Amino acid sequence: MRILHISKYYYPYIGGVENICKYLVEGMPQYERAVVCFNEKRNDVIETVHGVKVYRVGTTINIARQALSLSYFPMLKRAIKEFKPDIIQFHWANPFPAAVLLTMIPKHVKLVIHWHMDIIKQKKIYPLIKPVETALLKRADLIVVTSPPYRDASLPLQPFKDKVKILPNAIDEDNFVLRNGDREKIEEVRNRYANKPIVFFVGRHIQYKGLPHLIEAEKYVKSDCVFVIAGKGPLTEELKAQCHSSRVHFVGKLSDEELKIHHYAASVFAFPSITKNEAFGVALAEAMYCGTPAVTFTIPGSGVNWVSLNNETGLEVPNGDDKAFAKAIDTLLGDKELSRRFSENGKKRVKDNFTIPVMVEQMDKYYSEL
Repeated sequence: MRILHISKYYYPYIGGVENICKYLVEGMPQYERAVVCFNEKRNDVIETVHGVKVYRVGTTINIARQALSLSYFPMLKRAIKEFKPDIIQFHWANPFPAAVLLTMIPKHVKLVIHWHMDIIKQKKIYPLIKPVETALLKRADLIVVTSPPYRDASLPLQPFKDKVKILPNAIDEDNFVLRNGDREKIEEVRNRYANKPIVFFVGRHIQYKGLPHLIEAEKYVKSDCVFVIAGKGPLTEELKAQCHSSRVHFVGKLSDEELKIHHYAASVFAFPSITKNEAFGVALAEAMYCGTPAVTFTIPGSGVNWVSLNNETGLEVPNGDDKAFAKAIDTLLGDKELSRRFSENGKKRVKDNFTIPVMVEQMDKYYSEL
């Protein structure tokens, strides 16, 4: 079987969708695989990445976070002609390539839509995208979505629910396995903060990640602890200016190794995302794998509260309620037995549901059914 993935970008570009695409491509060597994606530069490139042919289409311009290219039509046509796919797996949301694909996908080729997210932010141009989105969903033989809550709340998917199946996102376990010397590094991080319990956040500093709520919640946390905030983004400097607490530490972007060590050093993982722009929560699953119980907000239509289950792997509080978020942090820091139970349950939930082998095995079954 020959499977062609169409993604916005592809490795070595790092992103949530791009990682999932890579895991599926590299996790299925029993099939012939190829990828069509955008190149961040203006030139077209055809190359081999880890044994897989990748057609990178040069980007002419970006509009509303959508890359556009004058050469997308001929490059996609070439890829389909040369590779002769049995299945095309299209990673949505990526409207422009979808419009191009609809003009040329052969009738005999099965189409899988990998629905990573609804289009939420681009409200002004969504009416222009909607016909393409609908046509793509009509043409699809299978739609895979990352969680049951997202499936049930996604308005575009409702007319097509008979085609929808669940394919949870995955984490790369190898990035979070403890190795020789890691215990010492974990202790070094804890010592850096005088061995006080660490409330850890990592993510881009953008609005839907809810970091202003965590900064506000910190004021109400009674426990003697520190808040370690990793990552950066458009809100970083504004948040630093607003935060005057000596127990909040902005540590910037961490390497993969530093991220792992911080997860294991932390006592609580703060995940204050507030909208369904946070479709799943891979960072949340990574923290759970490391045994760190999480505090989350209730996010209607998101998979976040399906990844971490309230009162089983962490605590969930009403959306935007900063005092409740603070109280949940205090509860986890003050109840060692509860935290231990959530820690064990969280790691088991991730290993059972959100790892690469689990995702690959499930996708393989769907391919066979097609």
